[in-house]
Amino acid sequence: MSVIAVPVGLSGEGEVVQASDAEHGVVGTVAFQAAVAGACQAAVERFGARPRRPTPGRGGRVPRKMGDRVRAGEFAKWTRRFEDERERRHAQGDPHWGQGATLHPAVWAGIQRFQVGEDGDGANLVAKADQARDPDYARAVRLFVAEEQNHARLLAGLLAAGGIPTLTSHWSDTVFVRLRRLMGLRMELLVLMIAEVVALRYYQLLRDGTDDSLTSEVAGRILADEQRHVPFHCERLHASLTELPRPLRRPVMALWRLLLFAVSLVVAADHGPALTRLGIGRLRFVVDIMASSGAVVSAVLVPRPDTWSSAA
Repeated sequence: MSVIAVPVGLSGEGEVVQASDAEHGVVGTVAFQAAVAGACQAAVERFGARPRRPTPGRGGRVPRKMGDRVRAGEFAKWTRRFEDERERRHAQGDPHWGQGATLHPAVWAGIQRFQVGEDGDGANLVAKADQARDPDYARAVRLFVAEEQNHARLLAGLLAAGGIPTLTSHWSDTVFVRLRRLMGLRMELLVLMIAEVVALRYYQLLRDGTDDSLTSEVAGRILADEQRHVPFHCERLHASLTELPRPLRRPVMALWRLLLFAVSLVVAADHGPALTRLGIGRLRFVVDIMASSGAVVSAVLVPRPDTWSSAA
């Protein structure tokens, strides 16, 4: 079978992959972008996420929006969705851990790092959500944190099934946590969204790029949750960015994409051997993530039913 050299943007060297892997990467790219767009379009259509005009207050004046506050009641729909998913998970039960898992050491190493990133109590995010003065949003955030903790539990179970220990910490998780805690809820969510968008591509690769059935099942469960998390955070970020002067909104999201690009390069370098084993090169991994980010930016700036379909 012939091979082709795929240039790696980080090192400038060629990475040799089989032609079938390259073809798989192209198909995966299209599927990934469609999955991101489709998931968020479905959420918008189901929950009706549209920008609303502020209601005039006394004297006919529109009240000013305050910091990280949200309009009360808008996130009740997300609370119901998270609660429905929680009940579905309980009814579904855990994967069959006894079947074990067999993966390449490089793939195991990547799972260990993502498991650390999923683990945490989310106390800082919850505290900032409480300050938004919307009980529904605060409740939805707590349910979101619980899902992230369940992801850490599932990944720990997968590692245990393969006889691999979990890590107590990793430098990448430490950096993300510190960045998220720098300022208020808006900054917390912007940094969190970077991790969520990168995770979408990683878990899709983990689900589709291995022949291990337990790994595919665990990755598929986590991916389904992440596909709901992105539109949830997009809706909140839209409400937050409308508090900024209009000329600043697009520059903020442009800076977000720049940071996403930098993080994607770091993740691609750190997980390079694992990505190759999962059927994709470093450069393609970064390109896929950046391609999907356009739809995210559109949803944050102007959420409407046709946003995601036009970006797909």
